[in-house]
Amino acid sequence: MRIKKNNDNQAYLYILPAFLLSLVFIYYCIGFTFYSSFTDWDGMSKNMNFVGLKNYIKIFQDKTFYLAIKNNIIFFIGTVFIQAFLGFILAVLIKEGLKFANAFKTIYFFPIAMATSIITGIFRIILNPTTGALNVMLKSLNLDFLAKSWLGNPDIALYAVIGVNIFQWMGFSMIIYYSSLMSIPEDIYESASIEGASFFRVLYSITRPMVHSTTSLLIILGIVGSLKTFDIVKLLTNGGPGRSTTVLNTYLYEKAFSNFAAGEAATIGIFILVLALVMSYFQVVISKESD
Repeated sequence: MRIKKNNDNQAYLYILPAFLLSLVFIYYCIGFTFYSSFTDWDGMSKNMNFVGLKNYIKIFQDKTFYLAIKNNIIFFIGTVFIQAFLGFILAVLIKEGLKFANAFKTIYFFPIAMATSIITGIFRIILNPTTGALNVMLKSLNLDFLAKSWLGNPDIALYAVIGVNIFQWMGFSMIIYYSSLMSIPEDIYESASIEGASFFRVLYSITRPMVHSTTSLLIILGIVGSLKTFDIVKLLTNGGPGRSTTVLNTYLYEKAFSNFAAGEAATIGIFILVLALVMSYFQVVISKESD
């Protein structure tokens, strides 16, 4: 019993540093943000006057706030599901013995290793309306009507940002799916082959259900990732043109560092946290019911 007690004490000592770091850099910050959301703090001074629910009322009466939520929803739908679908297809093709599979895995995964600033810098050049490679290529193919001001048109700017995000993170979905596919026993596929099941039948009836938990994981990560979206929007469009690509985090940044309304920014931050927790919870519940 004495040895067991000593081992337990040692285990607590091992996790103590991580616990203290989490306490200081995560939970303290969450608590401070929550408190700030009830004050008129400007983010610079030491004055933090308690204003009750004033910030929450003001934010929920702000049309830009609802536009940012709408853009976040579009961004989530446009990235998570397309990324997961493309990643799944690529993983299946690579597992099926595609030539130069390792090279393709490296090529598709490489953008994840690159800084977002580099990715966005490259795409700002590619999507330039006059000298960009995309429009030049379309014009050379006599498809001038498809050439657009990709980041300058309010109707399509958000979808251009979504496309860049898919390019950057599609390889992540591919690697996760590929790892999941490699864990499926081969005898299942052999049995299906003996029964005469076609490739698409196997894909739909065997492979898809077997990677269901992986899909749920990617959706949860996508929920959190889409709500954290900031850098790619900030660097590509800065929330413009107009407010067409403004998302919750760019609006939070604007409130905190342009308007010096840190209390309102903290309110948006708390909303993002609660929304992420609620959406993740429901996804876990739905996933368990499906399993």
